[in-house]
Amino acid sequence: MARSQKKGPAVDERLYQRVSARADAQTGMPFRTWSRGCTIVPEFVGHRFEVHNGRAFIQVYVTDEMVGHKLGEFSPSRTFRGHGAGKRKK
Repeated sequence: MARSQKKGPAVDERLYQRVSARADAQTGMPFRTWSRGCTIVPEFVGHRFEVHNGRAFIQVYVTDEMVGHKLGEFSPSRTFRGHGAGKRKK
């Protein structure tokens, strides 16, 4: 279910302020965050983030196509091992 248009995107305020403050400096350090539910806004484009997946930080470079998605979508938290592992043991 989508978020209400009246409320606007759910953006982590602290992360947004850090990105806007560093927009002038443009240093190469990525932003480290645990906020997987933060919506990607146009101000994030061109920046690198390290998104925590529960175990490690996954580096994500934000492009134009990612605007409107969540940061957690690009940092998988589960490893797919494949189907039918029990049948291979024969």
